[in-house]
Amino acid sequence: MPTVHASSRTTTSAQARRRRGYATRTAADGSDTAIDITEYTPDRIRNFSIIAHIDHGKSTLADRLLETTGVITKSGKNKQVLDKLKVERERGITVKAQSVSMFWEHAGRKYLLNLIDTPGHVDFSYEVSRSLAACQGTILLVDAAQGIQAQTVANFFLAFGEGLEVIPMLNKIDLPTAEPDRAALQIESAFEIDATNIVHISAKTGLGIDKVLPSVIERIPRPVGSIDAPFKALLFDTWYDKYVGVVCLMAVKDGAVRRGDRIVSTHSGARYEVMEVGIMHPEQKPATQLQVGQVGYIVCNMKSVAEAHVGDTFHKDKFPVDPLPGFVPAKSMVFAGVFPLDAGEFDKLNESIQKLTLNDSSVGVHKETSAALGQGWRLGFLGTLHMDVFRQRLEEEYDANILVTAPTVPYRVQYTDGTIKYIQTPADFPTAVEIQEKVEAVMEPFVSATLIFPEQYLGAMLELCTMHRADIHTHTYLDELRVMLKCRLPTAEIVSDFYDRLKSKSQGFGSFDYEDDGYSESDLVKMEVLLNGEPVDALAAVMHRSSVVNVGRAIAKRLKDVIRRQLFDINIQTAANGKVVARETVKQLRKNVTAKCYGGDVSRKMKLLNKQKEGKKRMKKIGRVELPQEAFLSVMTSSQE
Repeated sequence: MPTVHASSRTTTSAQARRRRGYATRTAADGSDTAIDITEYTPDRIRNFSIIAHIDHGKSTLADRLLETTGVITKSGKNKQVLDKLKVERERGITVKAQSVSMFWEHAGRKYLLNLIDTPGHVDFSYEVSRSLAACQGTILLVDAAQGIQAQTVANFFLAFGEGLEVIPMLNKIDLPTAEPDRAALQIESAFEIDATNIVHISAKTGLGIDKVLPSVIERIPRPVGSIDAPFKALLFDTWYDKYVGVVCLMAVKDGAVRRGDRIVSTHSGARYEVMEVGIMHPEQKPATQLQVGQVGYIVCNMKSVAEAHVGDTFHKDKFPVDPLPGFVPAKSMVFAGVFPLDAGEFDKLNESIQKLTLNDSSVGVHKETSAALGQGWRLGFLGTLHMDVFRQRLEEEYDANILVTAPTVPYRVQYTDGTIKYIQTPADFPTAVEIQEKVEAVMEPFVSATLIFPEQYLGAMLELCTMHRADIHTHTYLDELRVMLKCRLPTAEIVSDFYDRLKSKSQGFGSFDYEDDGYSESDLVKMEVLLNGEPVDALAAVMHRSSVVNVGRAIAKRLKDVIRRQLFDINIQTAANGKVVARETVKQLRKNVTAKCYGGDVSRKMKLLNKQKEGKKRMKKIGRVELPQEAFLSVMTSSQE
């Protein structure tokens, strides 16, 4: 273990630091402590991550490594220690990459190992790409029972493209259904990796765990850089602490930084004084300094969330450096409107979204106003699961009461004068007259998709892809039992129910991964919902012409069930290109005006009925149909099912 130096500051000084909001760690005698990791030069540092398909055991393997290195005590209660968010523990998935530093002795030398546990779902691939920028190698984990899955392929080529050393490992070899030999052959044929180099482990039982860290130390290269060069660090993650402000997680590429140094952002030119440096062990542990090759956090009195830019390069004041390449900004695949249920909570929700996007920089934020829902935001996400997790985090971590509209994708409209406009909300989509007179082409985004599933489901998968307007490119056999199918399909189709149907038709054995594949011309129309002839902009949607009738009928029927009856008839219509495709009517509430008539001439009853009818007509002209929030939520939820 590293040596620990007690500072000479008094308890009064420590209390003063707490009052200023800076993190303080104290030893048993009450003095501040900071670990000394200056002895760990680049040749004794290994930075690596764990990548895999969802539910292949990344977090469980991380738990075993933390136990092996003594970061946490061995107990049966250690389950997904690095999954710190409530949403991660509830859903059983990793949505946020987490870093932890470990100390380990191998062949008589002490090493500093920096591990980053990454998400496995395709919607959080941006977390994986940022994590890989701070690593020199990665463990590719494959379930010995399930074999290679779609995200396994995507993550491998992500690491391969970064030039990282990949160590393949087969997990869950203790399961009765495990077929390690077949899985090893899949890895060998798909990635051209020698099967003899694959490590066989069981993260749950601890079988083979003793081979993992030696493989990491021997096979992953040391970080490149010089302690004598000017300080240069890459900011690859941030989070907000209510006491100290923005906490920056950085990978030091050159030089060293310690408390009291002044550092500069190359992105904004802003200067900051370093108040604390340290490592995640697994919580924040102050250190005397961070130097070349090390990964750790820096508290630098950065108070505003707008000041932190993931991918930014930091250097010391008066010692400028060339900026690092940084990251390609995340491209939003799905957009949704977020509105507060109570208009008075707008400012509070605005602050909550800013803090949460600091922790998840892949979310795009733009303010928008809806006639039906008021002021809100149009947020861009990497997928529907990403959107759902963001909503849940807003509700649980910031106690927000919000309404999220149905997800949409960005469309591209090319006009005859050469201008191009990107449409993120149905309200901005051109009318039928504009499309005829001014628009040259309307395009929708497509994705290149990879599906992997058992061979017996090939027919069902081909039918599913055809149903969702997919162009099937190739299908190849990974082995005698598993098929990999590649196709191109509209992004709007995967936003709906594609993934759920995939799991249903493959009985849970199919996996799915996709990446952006540009735009293609398509026959798109805007479907509007009219209540007594008045359009409801929040329920409008852009879709392919072939889907209009079925979707329009479903929405009209759903609205009929959720709209409360009024004192006048409510006509519900769905229309596209000026043509009504479906209609439902919510009948009026009526008083029995003829109840007091006992016999007599029929003209007396007709007079009363006609008088009521005229009153209903006048009421319909001046009466407005107000949809309750429950109606919006019900319709939007059903449109996503």
